[in-house]
Amino acid sequence: MEPVLELPIRIPPRKSGERLRALHGQLKAAILEGRLRPGLRLPATRVLATNYGVSRNTAIATYDLLLSEGYITTRHGAGTYVSDVLPRMTSLAGQPRASAKRVRQLHEFWQRPTMFDESPGDASVRYRFSLGKPDISQFPMSVWRRLSARALRSFARAPLSDEAPAGRPALREAIAKHVSFARAVACNASDIVVTSGAQQAFDLLARMLVTAKRAVVAMEDPGYPRARMAFSAAGAKIVPVAVDEEGLIVEQLPANAKIIYVTPSHQFPTGAVMSPRRRAELLAFADAHDALIVEDDYDAEFRFGARPLDALQTLDRTGSVFYVGTFSKSLFPDLRLGFVVAPAWAQPSLIAAKQCSDGQCSPLLQETLASFIAEGHLARHVRRMRQVYSGRREALLDGLKKHLSKHLTPVPSAAGLHLAAFTQASVNVEKIVEQARRHGAGVYPLRRFQSGRSARAGLVFGFSSLTEREITEGLVRLAKAFNSKG
Repeated sequence: MEPVLELPIRIPPRKSGERLRALHGQLKAAILEGRLRPGLRLPATRVLATNYGVSRNTAIATYDLLLSEGYITTRHGAGTYVSDVLPRMTSLAGQPRASAKRVRQLHEFWQRPTMFDESPGDASVRYRFSLGKPDISQFPMSVWRRLSARALRSFARAPLSDEAPAGRPALREAIAKHVSFARAVACNASDIVVTSGAQQAFDLLARMLVTAKRAVVAMEDPGYPRARMAFSAAGAKIVPVAVDEEGLIVEQLPANAKIIYVTPSHQFPTGAVMSPRRRAELLAFADAHDALIVEDDYDAEFRFGARPLDALQTLDRTGSVFYVGTFSKSLFPDLRLGFVVAPAWAQPSLIAAKQCSDGQCSPLLQETLASFIAEGHLARHVRRMRQVYSGRREALLDGLKKHLSKHLTPVPSAAGLHLAAFTQASVNVEKIVEQARRHGAGVYPLRRFQSGRSARAGLVFGFSSLTEREITEGLVRLAKAFNSKG
């Protein structure tokens, strides 16, 4: 006989966008509180949907999300059951209030300055070599406004119906064609999940893949702090893994790593490109250890001369790579649209996590971006900006050679919108950074992006938001900091 749940679950009204969140949250709470005991058989999604007056898709998405989080299990031919071993066995009911120490730890975790403070200096610093700041003055805003107005008119004629948590069909199709052409990523529109920027992509993947206090996530060191923050917040154990001129050192990966975060096309922040040998080794490691790879391809559209290497997702034959992309570097940061190319097996859970998080990204932005890509505006803008940024990159390299060759050794890199340079071991980098600010130049110490013990010290320069003249002047001022006796 099919089991029936008699839980007093409150379901929000239709069209509220909160029905999945409510059903998922209340079922999870019932499991954690012991009202749904370990080993209990749950009703089929059809019965669950009927009992609580939700759609079958909502019921399926709820179970998919609980399954990905480890709260329920499925037994082939026998149904769905509450897991015998739960991610959190502590009862919520009667749980003591958080101690002052725990509150302080949580506060310190979310206030870590290295995580979200990405500025190389305050507004008074004239020449700031900022990271992740494209030159928006070059963006064809008139074209964007026209496409946005057209999308708005189409919505007026045909009002939106149901939400699309995976993304609007037109944008998913446009992204699939774009990454296939620009990065040789083999995917279809059905493989794409649209996110509110790369940061939400990391957050959703962390929610879906991390079992708190058990999952080991290997991350490049130095590496991208915001990705590290997303996995840390989900309760993962972060293991820093060193990088060199070939990228992540695969032989240093811990055997128990189940998730590996990498930036193979343009390592953040050193700029190193993962060699073909290392890419093959990394995929072999993932296959041998049943690990998953999160590939962050954040600015690989901007290449300068060298032929791009295949993305890990292109080389993947086992469905172990999640490819994350963003439009923040190629268009403008405030757009806040990104995407994940996910293996087919992970699509339902990823979509359920997205639906639980915010329902969907802005339909207006999605339709505007879809037209911007489909009509060729993105490709033209990237080609034009590649020339602009190439000139700025050359100005940076020339300036480093002319004014700072005694102090800095640039890391070879042929892609992206920033460069790193190593200093001599005896240099006090933090003192240099402070002196540079006094002279009006803002740069990043490489140490800001490290979580473990790295052997090399250096500086990181973003060059996309400064003109060639400003880059040269900023380096002249940085040279004064190196030569200063104070």
